[in-house]
Amino acid sequence: MDYITPDKFLYNMRLSAQIEWLLTMDLFYTVRLDNGATLIASAAGDMELRKGEWCVFRRDFYIDSGEVCICHGELSDDNKPRETVTVIRRAEPADIDTGRENLEKARGSFRMAVKQVELLKLPMKLLNCHHSLDNKQVVIQFTADGRVDFRELVKELSRILGCRIELRQIGVRDEAAICGGIGICGEELCCRRFLKEFNSINVRMAKDQDLSLTPGTISGACGRLKCCLKYEHEGYIELERSMPKRGDYCVSSDGKKGKVVDRNLLTGTVSLQLDVTGNIATFSKTEIKVLSSGRKGSSRDNDIPPELKNLE
Repeated sequence: MDYITPDKFLYNMRLSAQIEWLLTMDLFYTVRLDNGATLIASAAGDMELRKGEWCVFRRDFYIDSGEVCICHGELSDDNKPRETVTVIRRAEPADIDTGRENLEKARGSFRMAVKQVELLKLPMKLLNCHHSLDNKQVVIQFTADGRVDFRELVKELSRILGCRIELRQIGVRDEAAICGGIGICGEELCCRRFLKEFNSINVRMAKDQDLSLTPGTISGACGRLKCCLKYEHEGYIELERSMPKRGDYCVSSDGKKGKVVDRNLLTGTVSLQLDVTGNIATFSKTEIKVLSSGRKGSSRDNDIPPELKNLE
């Protein structure tokens, strides 16, 4: 019989305690339903799920299933979301088959809902329909310009389908995240691929990055300002602090004077329209000095066209 030293005994005890703690802590995942909607699910540590796996979870009074698309692992109390669902188990083959059947039911329910919307002449656009795994609830997502009184629609659908109906209004950004697509960059839309929430974005961010203020350039697939305007905004603000602004009157190190007509924040170059010849000359930002500002008393937002404000 091997002799266990006190140090080895304490090490084994600590290791066992750590393993027990890992098995009892909750792990968090982003789960995507078949209608494109996502939610945060928590599962016990001994049920470690992988990306692409399907799981069954409990939400309120019904049971549903979804595909794991992001594994967050353990989250601190500060980062834990307010609303989560609890994973019951990994999806079994029977659950997958039930999900496929419910997908067919959802298509029929969606067509029925569209007909009812047309009959009631409601100003809303239905996007998709989702049946929970146990068929106790049907969720229909829609977009509309304003508030819609859909009480009569809920009553009719509940009578026809024989289950609880939830109509959920979402914004155009959420619609793009659910429907998906390819951005102008050639990549899958950020909102579909990895964004968990939508940050506040304004036209000023595009202007700070010296982008062309045309709707087609700065708006995304959803018709609102591109989410990626936020990604590098702070970096551009930092670069701009050491750069002259358009309209500033400057002098170069070799004595040439002119007005700033263009600049490149990334390369650190400035284009001057020279006083003497009227030609455009490009200098490094270290080669010029600002003599006077060309934007005295101007507001940061007074030169933003009002129609661009609607993109925010």
